[in-house]
Amino acid sequence: MSNSPITQQLLWLDPFRSLSGPEQAQLAAAGLVAQAVATLEELKQLGSHADLVALRLEGGTALLTEVKALLAEQGSSVPIICRVERRDLELAVAAMRAGAVHVIAADEFSAPAWQAASPRASTAPAAAQVLAKVSAPRTVVYVDAASRHLLALAQRVAKAPVSVLIEGPTGAGKEVLARVVHESSDRARGPFVALNCAALPDHLIEDMLFGHEKGAFTGAVKEHRGLFEQAQGGTIFLDEIAEMPMHLQTKLLRVLQERQLVRLGGERAIELDVRVLAATNKDLRVAMAQREFREDLYFRLSTFKLRVPPLRDRPGDILPLVARLLARHAQDGRVLAVSPEAQACLQAHRWPGNVRELENVVLRAVVLCTGEVITPAHLMFDEPAELQVPSAPEMMPAQAAAPSQPSTPSTYSDGGMAARPAAFEPQSAPWQPSAASPQEAEAATEPASLQQAVQINEHQLILSAIQSTLSRMDAARKLGISPRTLRYKIARLRESGLALEA
Repeated sequence: MSNSPITQQLLWLDPFRSLSGPEQAQLAAAGLVAQAVATLEELKQLGSHADLVALRLEGGTALLTEVKALLAEQGSSVPIICRVERRDLELAVAAMRAGAVHVIAADEFSAPAWQAASPRASTAPAAAQVLAKVSAPRTVVYVDAASRHLLALAQRVAKAPVSVLIEGPTGAGKEVLARVVHESSDRARGPFVALNCAALPDHLIEDMLFGHEKGAFTGAVKEHRGLFEQAQGGTIFLDEIAEMPMHLQTKLLRVLQERQLVRLGGERAIELDVRVLAATNKDLRVAMAQREFREDLYFRLSTFKLRVPPLRDRPGDILPLVARLLARHAQDGRVLAVSPEAQACLQAHRWPGNVRELENVVLRAVVLCTGEVITPAHLMFDEPAELQVPSAPEMMPAQAAAPSQPSTPSTYSDGGMAARPAAFEPQSAPWQPSAASPQEAEAATEPASLQQAVQINEHQLILSAIQSTLSRMDAARKLGISPRTLRYKIARLRESGLALEA
């Protein structure tokens, strides 16, 4: 089970300065998905959905008093953390007396300090802390209103001893929701065992699920406990249940009805204490009509149904998920922000691959980004034609080398990675090609996709290096890559129709 902190939704109100991307990333590392609000009216609208409120105080506790009164009107008891200047000890004491659960320095953003400030980590009794570590959902992002509703429903269903069928498209997070149900239930201390029914051949699934006795078949040199037995006292999750063969559906139905199983080659019935969760990306009613899925098994599994919407239908989750993925995948302590333009691109994309596709895009951006801010040029989508970027010349280093004017850091309202516009970092050796190829001329007049823009940029960098050096070895050295990598890139660019003349 993951050791990452429990996710909490934090409302951030600071009248004096905005919250930067790196600061939000540090808060995310502490398990806090921060959502900046600018006014008390915004705080009023979102206060009932937050787990925690952070206020910046200067000159007195008037703002704390107003926020407490506002939350009290809504019947909310959200804990409030106050941020004060380090030297202002009197204000810190006054804030604690006025009802703040914790006071922290205004310039403090380290994960350990905010974990200590969180009421769940600092004020709960020891026994309650142990229970939270076992039963609370971890590393999940449910910021959008639809996701919050689904999370609340899943946590409520978790308390009832019923089978649950989770429906939703591939990559939307069905297994994540299954783990939420498990970790929110009374079985949280037990094992969570998952099987993808589409990932194994038919003849192996039965052995994986129900196990076998020694000598049951050739090669069975010892007994094997199946996944149902391994999940005793906990939960078994059957993903892609629609792919299970019909003869195994019959045996599964019997196991669910009788709450016991018999291993392959065995005679003794083994009593089961297992909760069954199943998931599918297909419409099981259509499968039943086509006689591909048993109707009685469907009704046995779907005592309660939860549907995970596609990512495009819960846009409020996109940027918080990006923040979480950046914190997870950035190496060597890198703290990456996302520019407002890149945020707009991420929110405009339709995400046919859902969260799985989003993670791929973030991983590519981490690899491509050499600075601290991810821009649209670093975003490579699986379906780039959906998004348009400035024409190719605007993406060229020679024209973009002029530094842009820095602007005030911005935040967005869904609690994920805030970002600031980044000044373009010029290449070590800016250049301007003397003559454009036909492909470059075409790119200069027609809008390019993000992927095409990156490809054209790479093409011109390679072409410049070749033209300004005496050998391919020198060109590779100038580009900071190996000669073998250079040869590979030249071959790829030629395959795509871009001409390279030494």
